[in-house]
Amino acid sequence: MSYDGLFTHAVVHELKENILGGRITKIHQPFPNELVMRIRSNRKNYQLFLSAHPQYARVQLTNLKFENPQQPPQYCMVLRKYIENSALVDIQQVDNDRIIEFTFTGRDELGDEQHYHLIAEIMGRHSNILLVNKDEQKLYEAIRHVPPSMNSYRTLLPGAEYKPAPAQDNINPFEYQGAVEIEGDTQKEQIRSLQSQFQGFGRDSAKELLYQINKHSDESPTQVFQNFLNAYREDQLEPTLTEDGNRQSFTALPYPSIEGEKESFSTFTALLDEYFENKAERDRVHQQTNDLSQVLKNERKKNVNKLKKLEREYKETNRAEDYRIKGEVLTAFMHTVEQGMEEIELENFYDEYKPIRIELDPQKTPAENAQWYFNRYQKMKSRKKHLASQIPLTKQEIDYIDSVLAQLDIASSADIEEIREELRNEGYLKKQRNNKKKKKKKSGPEKYHASDGTLIYVGKNNAQNDQLTMRTANKTDWWLHTKDIPGSHVLIRSDEPSQQTLEEAAILAAYNSKYRMSSSVPVDYTQIKHVRKPNGAKPGYVIYDNQQTLFVTPERKIVRQLKQNEPNN
Repeated sequence: MSYDGLFTHAVVHELKENILGGRITKIHQPFPNELVMRIRSNRKNYQLFLSAHPQYARVQLTNLKFENPQQPPQYCMVLRKYIENSALVDIQQVDNDRIIEFTFTGRDELGDEQHYHLIAEIMGRHSNILLVNKDEQKLYEAIRHVPPSMNSYRTLLPGAEYKPAPAQDNINPFEYQGAVEIEGDTQKEQIRSLQSQFQGFGRDSAKELLYQINKHSDESPTQVFQNFLNAYREDQLEPTLTEDGNRQSFTALPYPSIEGEKESFSTFTALLDEYFENKAERDRVHQQTNDLSQVLKNERKKNVNKLKKLEREYKETNRAEDYRIKGEVLTAFMHTVEQGMEEIELENFYDEYKPIRIELDPQKTPAENAQWYFNRYQKMKSRKKHLASQIPLTKQEIDYIDSVLAQLDIASSADIEEIREELRNEGYLKKQRNNKKKKKKKSGPEKYHASDGTLIYVGKNNAQNDQLTMRTANKTDWWLHTKDIPGSHVLIRSDEPSQQTLEEAAILAAYNSKYRMSSSVPVDYTQIKHVRKPNGAKPGYVIYDNQQTLFVTPERKIVRQLKQNEPNN
């Protein structure tokens, strides 16, 4: 991540171009540390997203959709009171720091015009969003309260005197015209030297400046420094996402110093949506589903142990025939057996009259010993039949739990309540008492369009999977699922999809599965008429035949493109 002062400078420019002069029409707070403001500007609606998340703090315009709570938090209600329907008259970055100040004009209870300032401080775990009246130097509200016991420098509580964040001592690079000096012998020391001199230079930006200075050794470091900043001054930027293995970074320019595959975006909105959509959503979902994951993992562990025990017992029941043979041999030669014997060796007429050793209970008569072997045989035979039915059921239970765990990995916040409800119905969670709260509308399967416009559905939980496969689909539609891997049901709305459409749908199936990070994922496909749900089967469980298999590599770029494709007319 590279949301430093330089990146903030670029984002502020994009914000001014799009929303300056606009009017706030709605304010929502979908998550405790995050705020969404709908702004009407230039006859268009924009979503301004502000986050004080400890890891993903940022300010940006966004096209993502967020699920809003039924009851607005206190912070959201305060913002609605003071700045909803007000005009956005100014957007400023504080020096070159990661602080953005929005100024709104509105009217108080008496109808007098007031200026309100919404200040987003992007400072890692100290990030915050403050509503301030600077004329009164009063803090109306903060999205994260900070009492004096937590911060001796300033108090961030409603009604407190407003005190700005401590200013940095280093230089605002956009105002500096002096010489640039780099100290240190190693690259690490030189990067730190640049960061300590100039405000708002994150590590990536300082590394890139050093790279440019070394590359253009025929020019002075001061000249390279000014050229580097000119791209920001003149807005000659190229929002770029760089991916190197598992590491991703975003920058305002395609920094050559950062190794990896680079992808350019037309706006910072698109870049930040792409970078944060999965990361921030995963983090939110993880927090919301941590209890579910723990319950499921515990249940899985119990079932795995149960399966081992059942399989061990089943293996033991294979000895049932040994007990029957010993009982019959003992019965045939009972006249040679005397009470009080602890064992006897007799001829096994079931195995070419080879000797067989038979253990005896000296307290029992020969007939009682033979009956004991027959009883043992009958018990083991019955036990084997019972185990033969229990083992596949336990395996299905483990597969079901794996499928839900995989769904939690790909679920959005909107899907979680449906998964909770399913787990309540299946007995993994306690059912809720009847409450009068309005039930949320159920989420539907994700819609994608293949390159040729063909509609593709992807179920994100078992309720959606069952709905999609057993009720939505036509008999001639094509159905896909990762082979022997927990994942989503995928449906192609076509009776004759092209090979490319099949491959694109297979990529969606692989991406929405437990193996989304693998390079080659097997995906089965067949027509819906060959897919069946057994009676009494768990949610999302089906059987199918007449399938063929494709091997694909799940790529997020392709998934994103399929989401953006136009439908087939």
